[in-house]
Amino acid sequence: PTSAQVSVVPHAGRFCYTLDNDLLSTEQRQFYEDNGYLLIKKLVSDEDIERFRKEFTRICKREVNPPGAMIMKDESLRSQFGQSEKVVNKVQDFQEDEELFRYCTLPEVLRYVECFTGPNIMAMHTMLINKLPDSDKQTFLHPMHQDLHYFPFRPASRIVCAWTAMERAHQDNGCLVVQPGTHKTTLKPHGYPKWEGKTNKLFHGLLDEDEKIPKVHLVMEKGDTVFFHPLLIHGSGINKTSGFRKSISCHFASSECYYIDVKNTSQEHLEKELEEMVRKKYNATSVELKDIWNFRARLVQGERINL
Repeated sequence: PTSAQVSVVPHAGRFCYTLDNDLLSTEQRQFYEDNGYLLIKKLVSDEDIERFRKEFTRICKREVNPPGAMIMKDESLRSQFGQSEKVVNKVQDFQEDEELFRYCTLPEVLRYVECFTGPNIMAMHTMLINKLPDSDKQTFLHPMHQDLHYFPFRPASRIVCAWTAMERAHQDNGCLVVQPGTHKTTLKPHGYPKWEGKTNKLFHGLLDEDEKIPKVHLVMEKGDTVFFHPLLIHGSGINKTSGFRKSISCHFASSECYYIDVKNTSQEHLEKELEEMVRKKYNATSVELKDIWNFRARLVQGERINL
């Protein structure tokens, strides 16, 4: 159990997106309610971040090969740099790597997560992002999107992302960009943006972006952690520096959430794409979206109920 004692009944009327707890101040709850995100300074220690960085380097060098992890690379750089962090831009689904998965079990992170999900917490989707220096190709630009587009489980308000900066993130190296308040909208249609040759597989974006909604660049120091709602519209720019911009993140959900059928919804084409990728990778004849999520998901606190 964590120190934030949470009541799982949402506060009548006032707060829809957080649960009653003794950790968040009324101001913090109101800020999340209004904006859909909350930034906590210096939440993760330098020592932990150093450990995650070392493990990432070992994965890049193939010294460790976590089962099920998807290692995304810029193939055009491989001839120049071989197996190194200069090529790998993302390690996704690291739930079987005990060292990186420690991030999802950090008590200081879970104390906050519990304020959004309640006491039964599943780690659903894990990523370590290494935003490489980018050229005019803008390969690592992530278009504005809503994370719920990727998730076949609900309710949305019991899902939260924790995203920790592993070094200073700012406008020049492609920090997160959010559109405050958009978590109160519905899930919008997503697809590949119409950028000539500038799309990464599964980097879906909003098909119809409202440019009038103000954007906020989240400048973060090493160890700062932002918690945000899965309907919040966000993205990240390109890294114009010569260094890397690393971050580690996990989407957590209450284990009381339930799977939905995405057939005949805006998420159906993503389901087909994901199932096809998994079939190819594991040479499997039939794969269902629920199976993929069951494999990814790990209980980190409390009891496993539905997910």
